[in-house]
Formats: sequence, C-alpha cells, structure tokens
Amino acid sequence: MTDTAIPTFAQRGFIDAAAFERLRETRATDPGALAEIYAARTRRDLLPADGRLFIVAADHPARGALGVGDDPMAMADRYELLERLALALSRPGVDGVLGTPDIIDDLALLGALDDKIVVGSMNRGGLRGASFEMDDRFTGYDIAGIVRDRLDFAKTLLRINLDDPATVATIVANAEAVNDAAAARIPIMLEPFISEWRDGRIVNDQTADAVIRSVGIAAGIGTTSSHTWMKLPVVPEMDRVMASTTFPTLLLGGERSDDADATYDSWRDALALPGVRGLTVGRSLLYPQDGDVVEAVDIAAGLVHGA
Repeated sequence: MTDTAIPTFAQRGFIDAAAFERLRETRATDPGALAEIYAARTRRDLLPADGRLFIVAADHPARGALGVGDDPMAMADRYELLERLALALSRPGVDGVLGTPDIIDDLALLGALDDKIVVGSMNRGGLRGASFEMDDRFTGYDIAGIVRDRLDFAKTLLRINLDDPATVATIVANAEAVNDAAAARIPIMLEPFISEWRDGRIVNDQTADAVIRSVGIAAGIGTTSSHTWMKLPVVPEMDRVMASTTFPTLLLGGERSDDADATYDSWRDALALPGVRGLTVGRSLLYPQDGDVVEAVDIAAGLVHGA
C-alpha cells in the first residue's frame, strides 16, 4: 500500500476532534494551564529496568525541515504529526519523546506525557537552507525552561564546520548548555557531526572517521562531562565509533530509507555494542514508507528492549 492510499490520521481518529478543540481553546483562553499540567505530570525514573531508552523525536519542524522521503511538506499538518506522536507514545516500549516547546506543550495539553521521558530540544536557530545555518543559536528550550517544566532530558545539535566561522559560536553555546545542565543535574545529549557546505547546503560527513572526530570534540566541551550523553548516527564501522567514547549513547535514526529491513538490521547490530543505550528516532518511524506507524514503532521498541 502506498502512502497516498493510507487514510489521514484525522480520519482514523486516534485523537478525537473534541480533544483538539480543547487544546485550541486552552491555548487561547487559559495559557496558565500548561504550568499546572507540567507541575502535576507523573514522572518516572530516567532508565527502565533494562537500562535502555527508546525516544521518538519531532524537533524537525522548528528548523524548517518538514520533508520526509520525497514529500517536502510531509510534517506540515500539525494535527497529523500530533496524532502520529500520540499513537507512537501509546505503544509499549516507547519511553519518551524529544521535541521543541511547541510540540511538547501540545502533547502536554493532550495528556500524552505522563510516565514518559520528555526531552527538550534546545538549538533550532540554524534553519535548514539558510546562509546562517551554521550559526545554530539556542532558540528552543534552555536549561531553565527544562527545569521549570520538570522535563527529564536536554538535547543539542553540534555541527562542526571547519570552513565556517559561525561554528565557534555554536560550540560555545553547546558548552554553556553542558555546564547549565550539569549544574541543574539534567542529563544532556549532544548530537555532533562534522559538516561542510556542498552545493549551497550543509552535508554531514557520516564516515566512521568523521563521526569519531566529532565525538572527540563534543566530549571535551564544558567544565564537566558528568551529565553528558551522545546521540550518534549509525554508520559503517560503528564498533570503532563506540570505541571512541565512554559516554552513554543513543542512536540517531536518520532519514527514512527505502529499505526498512536493512535499517532495522543496522540498528540491531549497533544496539549490541558496548555503551549504546537505545534509540532516538523520528521521521523514519513516524512516517514509515508503508504508512504503518504502529508496526514501525513496535519493531523499533522490540529492538531496544529485546521483545
């Protein structure tokens, strides 16, 4: 079945229209309700009994990155995105969600965050395709906001471009975030890449050597590494990559592939390596090639938690 033959999530009705109406009404008339929801949210220990995490990610729209596969506007419908996220979060083995404040606030208003690990995405200022993309300012969460809302984890992106002077400001901002997170005792995952301008766009080098270099740079920033995690792509020679760090690591799912089985196999192999604690995956599971979010999420959850 092709994506175009799949009914929209609004037609499926996983979240009913009344819930979305309440969300809109609360945003318009009672913005203080969010603080109450976060104060009352049921939290859980960071790691489950098996010590592994499976987090679904949806911080792409805030960078202007709405495309999945060959559809450049796949994530444009916010209601459909929220349906897909809520459906994923309802599945056994899904430990939490990563997003920017708009996404996390919507999910909180929908009642989808209880007993979940909530990860706040911090730097979204390096908009995709912008001339200033490497100046990746912290325009999403800061650590104070994560503490205020009683979230559980912080996340940053650290793209390192040796030919772009804007990189140094991004490194400094990441270092400050690492320091603030450690002071607040909040775990923070860094997602490092060696990047370059190519034909007017930023491209990440996903060779093992480049990822290893990015890990070395990221690991050394900040005045302490006590609360730092890594979020790393699955690349060839992943054993060498994981030999380059002692930090707990979550694997990045990356772009959706036309060969889902090959992707799952690569995740399975990487999850067996020392130091790997789980997956953080977004578009490839929320918008799978065959449209079946439940199956995609359940397969990934089984890979992480051994079901």
